[in-house]
Amino acid sequence: MRLQASTLERQGGKHLGTLFYGSDRYAIDIDDRALAHLQLAVVTKLRRHESFSLTWRDDQPSGQGRSVIWMHESIPLHFVYAGSRMAAVNRLWVAELLESASTTVGMRLVSEPTEIAPATEDDR
Repeated sequence: MRLQASTLERQGGKHLGTLFYGSDRYAIDIDDRALAHLQLAVVTKLRRHESFSLTWRDDQPSGQGRSVIWMHESIPLHFVYAGSRMAAVNRLWVAELLESASTTVGMRLVSEPTEIAPATEDDR
């Protein structure tokens, strides 16, 4: 099954990557830039052995409203990017994703904040 995270769907010629979830390789299509930030947040949480739910709004054609998956270090994840360039990191976006993961609702895919925190050496 292929879904699109509607709040982060392909716009303006951006590349659309895919997060493959679980051994069944459930495919979730996400804009490359959003996927890069999601990957940073997810890997940070799982490296700390912290499980959490991940929620996104589905695209209109699927009519499902929203989807939720459980993120755990034992569940296979595969991040695939359509473009070859690494996205510049917006640390505020990563922080927002990480902060939402600690709520009862869990991590939510949200649009990129308009304010961009300066990159550090670790982001390059």
